[in-house]
Amino acid sequence: MAYGPRAMPMEFLTDAQVAGYGRFDGVPSRADLERFFVLDDADRNLIGDRRGDHNRLGLMLQATTVRYVGRFLEDPLDVPWPVVEYLAEQLGIADPSCVKRYPDRVMTAYEHSWQIREAYGFRVFEDAAVIAGFRQFLDGRAWTHVEGPGALFAQGVGWLRRAGVLLPGITVLIRLVATVREAAAERMHAALAAAAIEADPVLPGRLLASLSVLPGARFSEMESWRRAPTRVSGRGLVTALDRAADLAGLGVRLADCSKVPPNRVVALARYGLASKAPMLAALAEPRRTATLLAMARHLDAVAIDDALDLFALLMATKLINPARRASTTERLASLPRLERASRTLALVNRELFTTLDAAAEAEGGVDVPAAWAAVEQIASREQITGALATVEELVPDDDGSAEVAMRVVLAERYRTVRPFLTLLAESVSLVAASGGATVLAAVKTLPDLAARKVKAKPLRPTDIDADLVPPMWNRAVYANPELPAGSADRDAYVVCVLEQLHKALRIRDVFAVPSHRWGDPRARLLAGPAWEAVRPEILDGLGLTAPVHAHLRDKVRLLDAAWAQLADRLDEAGDTAGVRIVPGAACACRWSASTPWRSPRV
Repeated sequence: MAYGPRAMPMEFLTDAQVAGYGRFDGVPSRADLERFFVLDDADRNLIGDRRGDHNRLGLMLQATTVRYVGRFLEDPLDVPWPVVEYLAEQLGIADPSCVKRYPDRVMTAYEHSWQIREAYGFRVFEDAAVIAGFRQFLDGRAWTHVEGPGALFAQGVGWLRRAGVLLPGITVLIRLVATVREAAAERMHAALAAAAIEADPVLPGRLLASLSVLPGARFSEMESWRRAPTRVSGRGLVTALDRAADLAGLGVRLADCSKVPPNRVVALARYGLASKAPMLAALAEPRRTATLLAMARHLDAVAIDDALDLFALLMATKLINPARRASTTERLASLPRLERASRTLALVNRELFTTLDAAAEAEGGVDVPAAWAAVEQIASREQITGALATVEELVPDDDGSAEVAMRVVLAERYRTVRPFLTLLAESVSLVAASGGATVLAAVKTLPDLAARKVKAKPLRPTDIDADLVPPMWNRAVYANPELPAGSADRDAYVVCVLEQLHKALRIRDVFAVPSHRWGDPRARLLAGPAWEAVRPEILDGLGLTAPVHAHLRDKVRLLDAAWAQLADRLDEAGDTAGVRIVPGAACACRWSASTPWRSPRV
């Protein structure tokens, strides 16, 4: 038997999609045979007391075929022969070839198809309610999902199969998918262009002008916005923050794009970024303005992300890690001095303990001159005093002395951060949650501190936010021996605040708006009016039009029916039956004759 001709790809469909649409594309797998071609009570009730093996087998061949391929075949026998044999075995028909007599009476197959439709509740695509529901699904799916026409076609076929709708001709779905996608694109272009004009009537012209290369320039303004910073340095961060400030000043953030799903805006931006400037300039309106607006908004967020990526990299590679290495090197270099001083003090203490123990045993006073004489046999008073000073110098009283020493070295990196303090403080993209408000407020004060002439007017502890100075920074900020007593070290405090900003950004106590990588993760959670505004189209695109309780109830019924059918099959197989769990495989389950059949995945 033939399986149907292998058609060439039709427009956006692959060979596999065309070959597998509404017909057999090869012999079904064992899992598919068990899922679609196992006869249950509803099937046997449909057979009833029909006479003639060829009629019984032909009827079940049509009933199971429509379950597998989604439609009735023009030739009911255009199926793989193993399927015929599989059904014949269940019906107890010894000679499966008798089915070749099934088409002898043309009306038999036609009448059987109507009986199958009525018994299993299949609907035709031409039904007005079906068309309305299907178009609603496609519209919602095309609007809320960024997927190609082939994927949307597959989703549409899946919706029809789940709804128990017989598949129409393939060209019908192709035209409908193309129409829906085109309508969604036009709607998006119109919405974005209107948002740009509403934000600023001159914004579309400004965006178009950014594609032109001005006299004396090497590339266009749009091209300069595309270029990410590459130099990891304070000057490099200045360039990155300048780029972010330019894009922020463009005013694209004022355009209200909330009516368009963010994933569609991002996809449109990627299309624009992959296109050449002449092609973008040649686009018709409103597509051109929509594309340029999407590009600018995307680049606005990317510029902030690039700047913060560079800030984090700068803090790690140019400040914290080098300071840690320098501190470790310094501590290792001082270790021999500390060892010698510690050895001297240890020997002196041992001699003192011996002298004190002897005095205690004799129940007399300590002979101080004798004690000093014994100690000076080990080291002179000058050596002992020097050893004490060395230990006090190299072993401070602070907890975590390694971290404290590292911060002292880190404070010396002020010159690295000095160039970008003003741009960082003036950035309108940084926003703080409650846990980062103090840090961000301190960052805003850094330019004034940097401009202060601390030699003429030393910084007082009251001039800074002491709550932002953790214990490991106390020595660097408050105990600089080169400053007047009671002064605070401006350089150390600035680097301390930047370290706190670095930590706050990592845990999102401070975040960026707009941003793809450094944004507030809570902003992606929709609730209240924001969710209600997009809820209908999102649910339509997911095919979840039923009330949530009804949807969950159907899922429970489906799962229960699947387990019940599995239990029945195990009983039929007897005690020697075996069960094998295949991840990703599906089990068959069908409803009663009054309910459209659904294919569960358990």
